[in-house]
Amino acid sequence: MYQFFVESGQIQGKTVIITGSDVNHIKNVLRMKPGEEIAVSNGVDGREYRCGIEEIREDEVVCTLRFIKEDGLELPSRIYLFQCLPKADKMELVIQKAVELGAFAVVPVAAKRCVVKLDAKKEKSKLARWQGIAESAAKQSKRRIVPEVMPVMSMQEALHFAKDMDVKLFPYELAEGMGKTKELIAGIRPGQSIAVFIGPEGGFEDGEVEAASECGFVPVTLGRRILRTETAGFTVLAWIMYQLEADQGV
Repeated sequence: MYQFFVESGQIQGKTVIITGSDVNHIKNVLRMKPGEEIAVSNGVDGREYRCGIEEIREDEVVCTLRFIKEDGLELPSRIYLFQCLPKADKMELVIQKAVELGAFAVVPVAAKRCVVKLDAKKEKSKLARWQGIAESAAKQSKRRIVPEVMPVMSMQEALHFAKDMDVKLFPYELAEGMGKTKELIAGIRPGQSIAVFIGPEGGFEDGEVEAASECGFVPVTLGRRILRTETAGFTVLAWIMYQLEADQGV
């Protein structure tokens, strides 16, 4: 079943109005007809609104609400992936897969060893594209929310933003002891807020590691092999997703 995101104001009682680029997609790409059923989410409340298409107009699709599903597809904890800016278009892959794996938000971080430097104009266009990728990934994976790609933060800003979160993980290539990593992951419980910091291709500087430790972050190892920046985040998110959903008996 196809899923689309709308603003909360587009759900008016039993009537749901779809506008924007999704109209063309429904009409000319999917070639859907009145009577067919679709799933709609407002990206906020975690609900799935099952609707039947009533009318396909030039600039909007009018639907009738049939029922609401509240089946808990979202992870029971909010995971914030703090991803230091990688080279080329790797950030697009990171965002896509992070959304599929259940991240609540992705925070681009400009660490000292990041090669990529974004000025205000570039950042604005990049954020718009990255948010579009997050929405597409949310549709594909049947998420009930669209995870936010937040504005780029400095390392100091990111650490301050995350300092009060319940679980703070800092994968670091010089950390040792998979037992410690296992213990921290196994201790994660539903309802906790989780911060995961992933360094750039050149790794974190010593001062950044020290600053993270002072903010309560725990350096952890992800194993004996050195993972690429785009792989490290997927690894941690997959472990956390398994832990949370195993606790729920999924």
